[in-house]
Amino acid sequence: MSRIGKRPIALVQDVNVTFSNRLLEVKGPKGKLELHTHPDIDLVIDNETLSVIPSNDNTTKTALIGTTWKLINNMIHGVSQGFQKQLNLVGVGYRAALKQNELVLNLGYSHPINYSLPDGISASVDANTKITLESSDKQLLGQVSADIQKFRPPEPYKGKGVLFEGQKLKRKAGKSGKV
Repeated sequence: MSRIGKRPIALVQDVNVTFSNRLLEVKGPKGKLELHTHPDIDLVIDNETLSVIPSNDNTTKTALIGTTWKLINNMIHGVSQGFQKQLNLVGVGYRAALKQNELVLNLGYSHPINYSLPDGISASVDANTKITLESSDKQLLGQVSADIQKFRPPEPYKGKGVLFEGQKLKRKAGKSGKV
């Protein structure tokens, strides 16, 4: 059995957790998330803890225990505190603007890119080059930030593109071998 899955998950005070018919619902101040669990996994909810256990002694499905534990832990953290990612636009003329629920990106193409933000994602733009995305769903936040980065991936020669905060690029020398 997974070592991380053996630990009980501490429930936060403001978070309400219900489990019925293989559907786990987590509600908190930042929103509501749902998870359909595998039939070989059971959840035990006590007053202040939640435990993930196998429903039978079949050892082939115990790999799902650690994954389910982490998904539930991320859900509880997401509805109580939320997740945040920051993207930096690096390049001459690269900028972003927010119009209602749409992100307008100028990334060096002949036209601006209009990206509609899905429900559950909120964005803010600082200094035209810093995009901050916030959500209670960690998976959705990662997917949206990866989709935005696909519009102009970072390139190693000039260092331009859409970069995650703190992302280091391994720079390459050009044709002439300059350092």
